[in-house]
Amino acid sequence: MGKFIDLKSADGFVFPAYVAEPAGKPKAAVVVLQEIFGVNSHIRAVADGYAAAGYLAVAPSTFHRVQSGVELGYTEADMNAGMALKAAAEALPAPGVLQDIQAAINHGAQTTGGKVGIVGYCWGGLLAWRSARTLSGLSAAAPYYGGGMTVGEEPARQPACPVMVHFGDKDHWIPMDSVEAFKKAQPGVQVFVYEANHGFNCDQRGSWNEAAATLARQRTLDFFADKLA
Repeated sequence: MGKFIDLKSADGFVFPAYVAEPAGKPKAAVVVLQEIFGVNSHIRAVADGYAAAGYLAVAPSTFHRVQSGVELGYTEADMNAGMALKAAAEALPAPGVLQDIQAAINHGAQTTGGKVGIVGYCWGGLLAWRSARTLSGLSAAAPYYGGGMTVGEEPARQPACPVMVHFGDKDHWIPMDSVEAFKKAQPGVQVFVYEANHGFNCDQRGSWNEAAATLARQRTLDFFADKLA
């Protein structure tokens, strides 16, 4: 359904983004942020799903500044490679990959002439949370199990747009006590917790939970339908 295009960040850096277009005029745009496994077949399928729901979906390659053409699976070796790439990307001088996400937001706004939402998974969930505070042009953000967003300085961020967050209660990367602390720190954020593990949205992972993924997607679609109209 989609294709890769090149986008340019404010600093002139050119990077690829997977773009999926709806059948008719887009309702709005949704930026889809990858896990630590690249813009792989799963993330492309997620983008295709948002396009099927009527949105222009833009999935920027947030690893491109540290390595091009990343498309990993979900083996232990892939996990280790992805963790190393994430660490390299996080170590970039500020604003790092956030400027690439801003370029994706701008593309969505310019192409559709409408509002832009953002959804992210795993590392992409953390980036979606940061984007909701620091980037311009967002009308809604929906992070999924963003590793790191419930600890350190992250819970103190004050988002500049409405946010809906999805967590799993069996996620060993994100302890439930940190989720409860996040909820107290962010009373204005909608927080949903599912009987599921980290990565429950990904049907290519052993942690996939169809019921949780389906419910979270419907809640996110309803959220976007309201905030991006």
